[in-house]
Amino acid sequence: MSEKKKGPLGTEPPDGARETVLERAPKTKKPKMYRVLLHNDDYTTMEFVVWVLKSVFRKSEAGATHLMLTIHHKGKGIAGVYTRDIAETKVGQVGDLAKEHGMPLMCTSEPDE
Repeated sequence: MSEKKKGPLGTEPPDGARETVLERAPKTKKPKMYRVLLHNDDYTTMEFVVWVLKSVFRKSEAGATHLMLTIHHKGKGIAGVYTRDIAETKVGQVGDLAKEHGMPLMCTSEPDE
């Protein structure tokens, strides 16, 4: 008498059933990433930009100051690179904080290349 092969849950397949194993490469791929940009303007204070970079983007004091100066001199700077949902959330957080504090700070996201 032959021994029956057990299925994945420890049960025997019904008589006449066959097991088919398909070998495929996984179809998961890395999610598309998005850059979150802060834009320079003539009214938002440098202190406010540093505070936003520290509180929303978890930058250190030195990192936030360096990035703020880059934004000030170049017109914009990358605050971080995230998946789409997180990037949109960060843009919304910055917009809410800017509005709450009466600052015109602009924050946008764009696909990372």
